[in-house]
Parts: sequence; structure tokens; C-alpha cells
Amino acid sequence: MTDGTFAESGADLELVGIHKRFPGFTAIEELDLTIPAGSFFALLGPSGCGKTTTLRLVAGLESPTSGQILIGGKEVTNQKSFQRPVNTVFQSYALFPHMTVLENVAFGLRRRKMAAPLDKAHEVLRLVELDHLANRRPQQLSGGQQQRVALARAIVNRPALLLLDEPLGALDLKLRRQMQLELKSIQEDVGLTFLHVTHDQEEAMTMADTIAVMNKGRIEQMGAPQELYELPKTAFVANFLGQSNLFTGPVVNTTSSAISVDIAGQKVTVPRARAQRATGNITVGIRPEKLTLHTAKPKRDAATSVMGPGRVVDVSFSGVSTQYLVHVPGVGQLIVFAQNIALESHVRDGDEVWLSWATSHGFGLEDDPAEAPRFSPDLDTRTIAAQRRLEDA
Repeated sequence: MTDGTFAESGADLELVGIHKRFPGFTAIEELDLTIPAGSFFALLGPSGCGKTTTLRLVAGLESPTSGQILIGGKEVTNQKSFQRPVNTVFQSYALFPHMTVLENVAFGLRRRKMAAPLDKAHEVLRLVELDHLANRRPQQLSGGQQQRVALARAIVNRPALLLLDEPLGALDLKLRRQMQLELKSIQEDVGLTFLHVTHDQEEAMTMADTIAVMNKGRIEQMGAPQELYELPKTAFVANFLGQSNLFTGPVVNTTSSAISVDIAGQKVTVPRARAQRATGNITVGIRPEKLTLHTAKPKRDAATSVMGPGRVVDVSFSGVSTQYLVHVPGVGQLIVFAQNIALESHVRDGDEVWLSWATSHGFGLEDDPAEAPRFSPDLDTRTIAAQRRLEDA
């Protein structure tokens, strides 16, 4: 916005030594987090990881067992929710059905006895491109339009911090993707600090400047989306933020630039700068889309890792890409994503194949190998079926 109505930037958020215990379990274990003013920050994790509890603590809907919450440098730990410069957008839009869109957006301004509430409501509706529907009722709008009204109602109050609690979960896939881009654009326009809680990895990576991956009440890793995806530090991050092929074995050779790991008699090399550990047994990984399938054994060199032979046990076409499951004796089952750039794949179910990838794309985890799962725990039904076929063979 250029006229100054939404020129106020958001405030930074600090969580210092936050613990939250409920009877019988601990939801958050010593959380320290700083979210810079004006950023789009995502808390990403599975159900029960503590992300929603964190959001409720910031909103003032729960109180921490210990620790401090600061917004814009001011401690708000003991303030009630209505005293905090915070607004929340929920998955359920919570719009008033008997009010028009304009009245819904102006509601909070009128309660606070702000000047010119309708003018301000019209302005924020123009921002979310819904001013032409100002006189409609919520039930006359699509799900995406209702979500934008809920967002407008939150933004119009000029909160220092906007909390988004799974805001797009009720939308269909196509509309959800559209709204991801729109939300990011709106955040850049208004300059507020957004804290977005989600379990949807694609949603987090599409919108957020910074992602914190949460697991069991702790932050496993935090950074820019590309950084977390390309260089995960733990098996949990590697498998929750996308999928990964993980292998565990002893380090058998090290140089100043690379380490080599023995995986069931096959050597996998990883750049030293991309490995969290360089001695003993370690877990290394490669993303499925980095792999290339070959029907003849490819040449191995310092720049290329090769694994195989293996056998294709499942082929799944998804439009943009095809997923292959390849069983390599002694190693296990690998996932390969191949972009569909040809009319017909040259690899079929049951074929013998080799896999190769650029050594520079591999990564090494910091996990104790005894604790790091070798493969993603979130196996889909096709993967499970393929495994059963192998066991029955």
C-alpha cells in the first residue's frame, strides 16, 4: 500500500525459554524463537508436535508453564488475549452469517470505536480484491472468498502480529494453491509479521521466508525453505519436509572435500560440507527427484554416485512426474521421481535398473544412526503393497 493506511510494519516476536506442560504430558520443551518484524514465518510439523500450542500461547489463549513472550520488545506473557496486538485467522472462517462482507470486516473497528470504519473496511477489501462483493453475505461466497474476508477482517485491525492457524485446510487443492500465492502477496503488501501454523509442507515452502520444523515440542531445524529441503540435518526433517532415501553405514574414506560411506558393499560419497558427521556409522541421504534411472550400469566417478542393480517393484504415474519404487538387494527400497518429459517411459515394472545421482546433491545427517529411520515412516498404500509383493516373492 502506498497511502500509509497499512504502512505500519509488524513487530518482532520473541519466545524465551517457553515450557508448556499439561496434566500427563509436556507439549513444549524449552522453546527459544525469534521471528523478525515483517517476516512470513511458518511453524511446520505433524499433529501433536506443539505448533498449535505455540500459536495459542502467542495469542494469549494459553499460558506458558514457564518462559516469556515478547511482541515488539514488550512482554505480553501475562496479558489477556484481547490486550495483545495480535489477530488470528482460523481454518473455520468464523464469519457472522447475518452480516454483509463489509459489516464483517468493519465489526472490530466499530467495537473499538475507530473513526471511519466503513472506509477502512472498503480499503482492506480492495486489498484482497473483494470490494465488489462488499454487500454480499458470507454464504453467497466461495470458500476462497470467505477466507479472504476472514483475512481482511484480521488485517483491518492493524495487528502487530497475524497468526494463521491452518487457514487453508478447508479449501480444495487448486484453490489452496491459489490462496497460498495470494496470502504471500498480501503479506508483502501490508508488511505485517505473519506466524503461520501448518502441517502442509508445500504450503509452508510456498509462502514462508523462514520455516521452523517442530517435533515433540522442540524445533528440529529452522531456516529458509530451500535450505531445509536441500540440506536437512535430521531424519525427521528429511522425511517430513518432502521425501528422502536414507542409508546408514560406516565411513570408509575421508578427504578434505568428501566422505565415503559403505552401504551394503556399495560406496556412497557425500560432500564433507554437506555432512553433519564424518566418522563412525552415519546416515546419508538423497532426494527422490535427484535420482536418475538407467537400464545399463552407468559409469561411476568422483562426481557421480551409483547404486544397483535393483528391480522396479512399482510404477505410479502422477501427471507431472512418475514415481518408481526400486528394490536394491541389501539396501532396501528407494523412491525415484522422474519428470515426464517423454511420451512413454523406458522403464517398466519388473525391469532391472541402476540408479545414479550427482554426488553434490547428497547430504549427511546428525542423527545417531541407531535412532534415524532408514526410510520414510509415512509409507503410502502403493509402497506397502509393493513391499508385500517382495516379501511374497
